[in-house]
Amino acid sequence: MTNSTPTTSQLFKVLKTKGALKQEVFSKTLKAFNLFKREAEILAAQYMMKTLPGKAVIPFEYYDRGQFEFRLKFAGDVLIFMMHTNVFEFSRDHVVMRSSYIKDDKRRSYCGIIHIFNFLADSFKYNRLQDIGYLIGRIFVNRENHYFIEGKREIGLLYNNFPSAILTRKTTQGIIRSAMLYTINFDLLTPPYGNMKEVTVHEMQTALDAMQIKTGKRMGFRFEADES
Repeated sequence: MTNSTPTTSQLFKVLKTKGALKQEVFSKTLKAFNLFKREAEILAAQYMMKTLPGKAVIPFEYYDRGQFEFRLKFAGDVLIFMMHTNVFEFSRDHVVMRSSYIKDDKRRSYCGIIHIFNFLADSFKYNRLQDIGYLIGRIFVNRENHYFIEGKREIGLLYNNFPSAILTRKTTQGIIRSAMLYTINFDLLTPPYGNMKEVTVHEMQTALDAMQIKTGKRMGFRFEADES
């Protein structure tokens, strides 16, 4: 279409084509998200079956939070899987845009996104609203059920072959396990002493009332700069 004013038929054609594409991407992403839900629930059930009677139980629980969110709580951590309801396209300078897979069919660059966040379980238990969570990965799913993950360590390195990676039950299981392993090894560090040495009476009273001393696994550092 040129820069001139489009005709009604041209406008409707673009509307129908782009709308149908985004609906297809949304449908595939939702199907993928439901697959993650099922596998996460199965994994939690398998853990409980292996728990020995009389032994101290390290919690591992699945929570369905509606159509677009679920949580896995294990030990002192919570993983939140959240599907965005919109469809996105990779920016022109993104690495995947240089692949022949995208150049052969630009529609493949439109994706839905599933985010994986890590929070401390106590942040929710004690309603510590100032605590910090981290985006440890985001899963892009396109109309052909190909996927690509941007993430930290195990997650980002293992699942980044967009042209050939197809989301299946097996790969979904691997992604969940990798996210959990990264979270377990992502230890809680003490905050810098300089950030804690001065506390007002109001801050202390508020902390005592609601346990709201800000806590995060990497206090004082931006997640993007965390190379560990």
